Amino acid sequence: MGFMTNVCILWNTVYTARALEEMRAEGKKISAADIARLSPLGFEHLNMLGRYSFSLPDLVRDGQLRPLRTPPPAE
Repeated sequence: MGFMTNVCILWNTVYTARALEEMRAEGKKISAADIARLSPLGFEHLNMLGRYSFSLPDLVRDGQLRPLRTPPPAE
């Protein structure tokens, strides 16, 4: 299980960094305190006891990152 945990942590860390870069590029200010509270393990899609499928989209297989998801606007 250690290897899978490390893979998930790396994947989430890469995408978290990308999301922060995109937010900064949009001119949003992100406090160091907020970044300090981020965790690559705090996502419900991690299932440490389940099975994982590693069929990758062509985009990712070619070494690119998949697009970030944009949350719906706050109501």
